[in-house]
Amino acid sequence: MTPPTRALRGRLLSFTDDPATAGEGACSYIEDGLVLIGAGRILAVGEAKELLPRLTEQVWVDHYPDALILPGFIDAHIHYPQTQVIASYGAQLMDWLERYAFAEELRFADPDHAAAVAGFFLDELARNGTTTAAVYGTVHAQAAEAFFAESHRRNTRMIAGKVMMDRGAPAALTDTAESSYADSKALIQRWHGLGRQLYAVTPRFAITSSEAQLQAAGALLKEFPGIYLQTHLSENRQEIETVRKLFPWAESYTAVYERFGLLGPRSLFGHCIHLDEGERLLLSGSGSVAVFCPTSNLFIGSGLFNLAAAHAQGAPGGHPLRVALATDVGGGTSYSMLRTLAEGYKVLQLQGQNLPALFGFYWLTLGNARALGLDDRVGELAPGREADIVVLDARATPAMAHRALTLETLEEELFLLMTLGDDRAVTATYIAGERAMPAGEVTPARTS
Repeated sequence: MTPPTRALRGRLLSFTDDPATAGEGACSYIEDGLVLIGAGRILAVGEAKELLPRLTEQVWVDHYPDALILPGFIDAHIHYPQTQVIASYGAQLMDWLERYAFAEELRFADPDHAAAVAGFFLDELARNGTTTAAVYGTVHAQAAEAFFAESHRRNTRMIAGKVMMDRGAPAALTDTAESSYADSKALIQRWHGLGRQLYAVTPRFAITSSEAQLQAAGALLKEFPGIYLQTHLSENRQEIETVRKLFPWAESYTAVYERFGLLGPRSLFGHCIHLDEGERLLLSGSGSVAVFCPTSNLFIGSGLFNLAAAHAQGAPGGHPLRVALATDVGGGTSYSMLRTLAEGYKVLQLQGQNLPALFGFYWLTLGNARALGLDDRVGELAPGREADIVVLDARATPAMAHRALTLETLEEELFLLMTLGDDRAVTATYIAGERAMPAGEVTPARTS
């Protein structure tokens, strides 16, 4: 058995199921707990008084007596080349892409620039407690290469891919159906499954991919069954109208992706705001995932995601539409999954829907892990899982500390974190058991 080399002590919170359906039994909370870590994995989780005697003097215990220790956060949709277009003023989707995103992505033809931004991006994720993400690159294979190389160096669990885009963009940002297939295949063969890296075939969206390129994307999914598909769907009404003109044979936007074999349990569709009932049935029936990006949807003025409709819309004899949560930086306005929860709460409130805190934190951890098919590896404080962990302080700012004086329950504390929390509430982030984002010194302690 692998001996522990590190332990985290504090208030442990993890989920074993969806609290919206499983109730209180879905949540595991230990007031004074210990997580034992060795070789990048969780070895044991339990009461500190029971596990501390098992430790040798060589095991360092990082003690966070007042903090909450949870599985690391998971972001299901984010663009690493858009770190310098976040907070770009005054445009809706199509204008925003042309004015800001495309102009910035041209710079990623330079591998040195791509590598530098990848480093900043991964630093920022760790600073916000995010340990796994589904990441878009640019059309440049070298930019994807740079991202994977940096992620592999840091041993982070990432899903990423080179964007496929053969029309509807500046010439310097386009590839071809053939070159995008060849470049993607080479990246898959080099990176998918190497260490903690996973590959996602990434056509940007139907507007920027010809039928031949979408067919190539489908061919890659058939050739490499364990990989992912990520793209955008029904974010903006102008976008939907453009897709209708480009694919006049299709009954719907979603039907375009269905035609080319892009729906499935490992397929992640960003936004999914303006879906009709038939599209939700296509997605739910195939096990595909709709990705809710609240800060982006509000900032770019795209619309309000209807979570209740997604949960209610199951295929006959099947299950409700699977939904993940994401920041969508740089259309999204924060790297923080806590801020994303806060905006998601407001989006749902505007539609007469609720987002309870327990479900919110399930979503950031095990819920998104399930959506990405990674719940056997991340998303839970449990033996055998990879030791990606975040430590949170609900009293991180004066306003939070002042409000915390009146807290009476764990759920109230979680709601405070999801309403007022941001990167300042992240005390530490651990990636594969190593402290990637220290914030102040950790006090070693072996006993209470």
